[in-house]
Amino acid sequence: MLKKLWLVFAQAVTILLALLFTFATLRPEWLPQRLARERPPLSLPAPAPASRGEPGAANAPPPETGAATGRVAPILSYSEAARRATAAVVNIYTLKAARSPQDHPLFGDPLFRRYFGDQFGERPQTNSLGSGVIVSADGYVLTNHHVVEGADEIEVLLADGSKARARVVGTDPETDLAVLRIDMSDLPAIAFGNADAARVGDVVLAVGNPFGVGQTVTMGIISALGRTQLGINTFENFIQTDAAINPGNSGGALVDTDGRLLGINTAIYSRTGGSLGIGFAIPASTARQVMDQIVATGSVTRGYIGVEPQDVTPEIAEAFRLPRKDGAIIAGIMRNGPADRAGVKVGDILVEVDGKPVTNTATMLNVIAQLQPGSTARFRFVRDGETVELPIRIGKRPKPGSPRE
Repeated sequence: MLKKLWLVFAQAVTILLALLFTFATLRPEWLPQRLARERPPLSLPAPAPASRGEPGAANAPPPETGAATGRVAPILSYSEAARRATAAVVNIYTLKAARSPQDHPLFGDPLFRRYFGDQFGERPQTNSLGSGVIVSADGYVLTNHHVVEGADEIEVLLADGSKARARVVGTDPETDLAVLRIDMSDLPAIAFGNADAARVGDVVLAVGNPFGVGQTVTMGIISALGRTQLGINTFENFIQTDAAINPGNSGGALVDTDGRLLGINTAIYSRTGGSLGIGFAIPASTARQVMDQIVATGSVTRGYIGVEPQDVTPEIAEAFRLPRKDGAIIAGIMRNGPADRAGVKVGDILVEVDGKPVTNTATMLNVIAQLQPGSTARFRFVRDGETVELPIRIGKRPKPGSPRE
């Protein structure tokens, strides 16, 4: 009996579900509101905005964007950063007179001129180009030393098309920086950013005059920080970027997304002469320190102790059974130099200067260079497994190519 009742109940439920499905599909309005299936609202194309002069143009609502309307948000633009930076970036054209036979003593010999005439009278000239950055409204321009090295004439082309002759205030070959001055006022000077706060992955723009085609803006990211031992400059602490940098970009600006100066573009890694996505810029913090000294005194003064350092590599540490694998080992000492007079010995490992750790030769050079000549600093060495502290009176670093002290 129960089995028969259960079979009747199951058949009744099946028939009711079938009827419900039929009504929900064909006649949903016959069903109660809770059982009716909601239909999606119709999506109509957005009307075209009324043009000026058409009725309703003045009262037309602004176009909506974002996920709420289902429309795509506008693409992010760096036009404002580019506008701020490009106004302060200049093109630099230099003229260098090459040596010709008229410089030779025989050129004034009448017999020489009789046979060769004046065909060597005109001096051949070479032109080069680069970029620079206006750093003050009264005409100071920051660029690379190699852009203006040996130039007889320097001309600066501003973003607004105006031109001006420039003179060299001072250069620093060891960081490849130079400061120029043009006789103009109320110039659009660039704002300095905080290069020390930059991070790998930050978006940057490179502004310059690649290949002489005219002012150009390229975009990339910071690929690495603190690049050293590249053999480009004596003092290296480069920002590496993949923003396209090519010949002619040297001396131009590397800026952040607010248009503030992060670095001076100075070199590329390339086997072909073109950009391969590895460019290097001098941090703005370094550039500003050098610039301030050049503007104040015409040159850069750095500390010096008269040693020849070498990195403590794992191989050297293992071969000589050194107690540590970082620091700078003293491989040579200048006779009667500051280090020699203080008692430094060959083989000492410099690990600290006035509380600042020394991990390699690059950090050693940078730390010592920042010390004031004539001051005394405490140097910590490791000698024969023991710590030795020596006070050293800092000397003045000789200029490149000059005889050592």
